[in-house]
Amino acid sequence: MTLTDHQGSIFSRAGLRLPVMLVALIGLMVAAAGINQVVSPIPFLALPVGIGLAIAGVACYHWLSRTVELRPSIPELAKPGRWSHLRRGALLGFGLFITLMLLIAVFGGWQSLSWGSFGGFAATAGMMASVAVTEELLFRGFLFRVIEERCGTVVTLVVSSVLFGATHLVNGNATLWGTLSIALTGGTMLAAAYVVTRSLWLPIGLHFAWNFAQAGLFGVAVSGSDTPSHGLLNTALSGPSVLTGGTFGPEASLFALLVCLVPTIFLLRRAARTGQIRPRPRRAAGRG
Repeated sequence: MTLTDHQGSIFSRAGLRLPVMLVALIGLMVAAAGINQVVSPIPFLALPVGIGLAIAGVACYHWLSRTVELRPSIPELAKPGRWSHLRRGALLGFGLFITLMLLIAVFGGWQSLSWGSFGGFAATAGMMASVAVTEELLFRGFLFRVIEERCGTVVTLVVSSVLFGATHLVNGNATLWGTLSIALTGGTMLAAAYVVTRSLWLPIGLHFAWNFAQAGLFGVAVSGSDTPSHGLLNTALSGPSVLTGGTFGPEASLFALLVCLVPTIFLLRRAARTGQIRPRPRRAAGRG
């Protein structure tokens, strides 16, 4: 028996492949978050550390995919188109969140605006790079891909979005509406970005830019986190929660749903036209 055969017997035949991958990727995400917390008070250390964690996360995913899942290739992290997808995702993420904040301002949701910290801006860039990579590897790279193989694209969009939103319930200022909004906006939009390209690079760029614009540019709360954001600007919001998102942050604003709905529909329609919406596999007919 070769080493590959032995690994296959351990992971695939014993049913350990998926649990091992899941635990490893959750551990990777938690470890990255812990390291970011340690280095965050030192902005110009936090930036390279965060970028390093993002690169390490991709390398770990490659290794786990080959070692645990025994996949000879990892198409969702293919190099062709990588920088193009990252750039387009980042432009889309920045554009969407800036649009959201401008809508909140137009309807009177900005209380004050002042300069923040360039150091916080730099530190947030590193942290959000690692957050975007590790979360996309777990939620789209693994969970979405694996569930879709069994349930098809439509069911997986719903399930993965709910799971993505539910994980934000642990945040200090989490609300039920906030987590539902995250599921409907971030979860579905990021999944749509993956489906249309079958690549993680577009959702990674989108995820990074959306979060970085929140915390690193405008300095507002991210996804109900009770950790203060230190961005280039300090933006204080005031008004009804339906407008500003309340303590959860702008992602719980009604405008967030509207802003994210347009690209989500566009991406899913494009995915349908290009044959990327996969049906639920038919079960093999019973024997005899």
